[in-house]
Amino acid sequence: MTDFEQWKALQIRRPGDVPPGTPLSWQADRASEHAMRVWDASLPADFPHPVERGTAQDSVAELALRESIRRDVENGRCTRLHIALELGATWAEVAAALDISPEDARALLRQWADGQHHLYVGDQERGKEKPLGFTPDQHAAVIALTERGDDEGRTAQ
Repeated sequence: MTDFEQWKALQIRRPGDVPPGTPLSWQADRASEHAMRVWDASLPADFPHPVERGTAQDSVAELALRESIRRDVENGRCTRLHIALELGATWAEVAAALDISPEDARALLRQWADGQHHLYVGDQERGKEKPLGFTPDQHAAVIALTERGDDEGRTAQ
């Protein structure tokens, strides 16, 4: 059985039922399938075409999948913000892309960097061989990005 076939066979009732790393496109496709059945459940009993009517389980699966998608997107937000800045985007550009002010974008990145550093320190304290998160130097590099001017991007190298 392929990974996709295993994915299609999974019962999704909670966001945690979605395995880590599941592509967003797979999640969106399944959420859409459930949503279509839920929608079809509202059609009149004498609807002239064959439909697959949804159940409460379809509705719950759709909710869980949408929540999983929301979390995946949210978790990737700051990673992508960081990458954009590293690739030369300005604070004005990333703030516009997020529809927030440059100062709010800086605060978002600072909070994320602090969390990544906290994760690293905690893993180190627990004796993990390969701690996750940001080392002190990586943390400092991200914090330094927050001090660039709104229209200052990385210079081409």
